[in-house]
Amino acid sequence: MHRSENRILTTHVGSLPRNRELSDLLIAQEDGKTVDEQRLDELAAAGVARCVEKQIGAGLDVINDGEQPRVGFQTYVAQRLSGFDAVSDRLPFTDFASYPDFGQIWANRGMVMSKVFDAPAASAEVKYIDLAPARREYDMFDAALADRGGQYTEAFMTAACPGIVCTTMGNKYYDTHEAYVRAVAREMQQEYELIHERGYLLQLDCPDLAMERHGMFQHDSLKEFQDAIAIHIDAINEACVNIPRERIRLHVCWGNYDGPHDCDVPLADILPVISEARVGAFAIEFANPRHQHEYAALKKVGLPADTILIPGIIDSTVNYIEHPQVVCNRILEAVDAVGDKERVIAGCDCGFGTFAGWEMVADSVVWAKFAALAEGARMASARLW
Repeated sequence: MHRSENRILTTHVGSLPRNRELSDLLIAQEDGKTVDEQRLDELAAAGVARCVEKQIGAGLDVINDGEQPRVGFQTYVAQRLSGFDAVSDRLPFTDFASYPDFGQIWANRGMVMSKVFDAPAASAEVKYIDLAPARREYDMFDAALADRGGQYTEAFMTAACPGIVCTTMGNKYYDTHEAYVRAVAREMQQEYELIHERGYLLQLDCPDLAMERHGMFQHDSLKEFQDAIAIHIDAINEACVNIPRERIRLHVCWGNYDGPHDCDVPLADILPVISEARVGAFAIEFANPRHQHEYAALKKVGLPADTILIPGIIDSTVNYIEHPQVVCNRILEAVDAVGDKERVIAGCDCGFGTFAGWEMVADSVVWAKFAALAEGARMASARLW
């Protein structure tokens, strides 16, 4: 994994806005409806090509495929593994329950999107069916990257971690949550290793490590939550045993929505557990108003030696375009917290197309935000080098 050796590198978390027709086809496919598979593949490939072009044009260094062929950052797993034939009974997040008028505002947005709160659930033993859909996605990315050498620094591919699969997609088969998590980890290992074999950095998306404190585990004690995510981390380490840690990024977030978030678990309460992950970089939210102060916790607890911090520098839930000077200031704060400029890569809080149809930031604004990120990184680099 490249470090910021000569300047502050830039990246993002993964998902990017999709064409509406592509989103509609992905949603229909998820619903089990007959869709034009050839048209879906054409739109997905075009979306990947556009995302690559736009990321490079905005000045990002470490790029991906925008998750264009996926219906959701973790619910895509139900289409690649067997056993997900039930429907999840998901608790509303605590802040949705505490502020019902906010929940009504959210409902009134009328977003036509994939299964988020009624995701599939495991009703039988989970098994990876076929790696062909993953290979097809990676082929699209490779095609989009062809002849782009020198225009970007590195490529990454996202994958859902076992914990977020098992907290989002309920368990109606396994005796315990731990048994379910470890079963999913054993199967997802195939996808993780394929990503590594294809030459990409593996990014594990792990909102469960923070968000599920006010989700699945909202009625448990903090200690019980910490014990649960410790199991999730151990499952990650087992599933990635054959991949060098310096080829893995881990993304943590408190939920990619513009809600109250006043029940988010503090970073200080989870960082010691998360730090046990055998990875080379941690992507953590710091841009939004609820977590901008948490560099203090990072200074106090620290990251494992030699790991990279990918701090959220721009907010993925608002249409404000951050001023490059704000970006610069935030990068400098992150470098101060880490204590090593080479171990900071400027990123985003979360994705901009978490699920098909779930886009809170306008497409054109996303690319302007990335351009501001790149400009702010240049300003910070001029200060630091």
